[in-house]
Amino acid sequence: MTQPTQRQVKELFNYHKDGWLEWAVSRGKAKAGDKVGIVHPNGYLRTRVNGLLQSNHRLIFIWHHGWMPKMVDHIDGDKLNNKIENLRPADQVQNQQNSKIRKRNTSGFKNVSFCPQTKKWAVKMRYLGKARTIGRFDDIELADLVAQEARSKFHGFYARDF
Repeated sequence: MTQPTQRQVKELFNYHKDGWLEWAVSRGKAKAGDKVGIVHPNGYLRTRVNGLLQSNHRLIFIWHHGWMPKMVDHIDGDKLNNKIENLRPADQVQNQQNSKIRKRNTSGFKNVSFCPQTKKWAVKMRYLGKARTIGRFDDIELADLVAQEARSKFHGFYARDF
């Protein structure tokens, strides 16, 4: 069994409103009341349940809602902020729409890059599965404003500007 049920999660853990889990019962070296989870190299807190590593944010989502969406999105982008009000169901596209600015970004603005052929700032993003160029602009601040408006229009509830 890979995905624990809500009943199993509630039997194993207590949830605290600040977004962390603690063991409800003692298990081996872990004592009841101990905080749960280790930070995995991917940046998420993870805990072994039924012999498999589970992400704490997914366990918390199940604990509260009793079901598991394809993905659980951290609204603020902080992988360690597992408060239930910071978690929402998402699919892969929605999760990507809520992504942070890329490390390789050179403009300092999300969805804005310099086009050497036109010598203008290009606004590009993915929408409906396709890469799209929204426009090219002489002014980087104008390009950023257009990118923000496009994210709001195309990504809606999952749009992130930073």
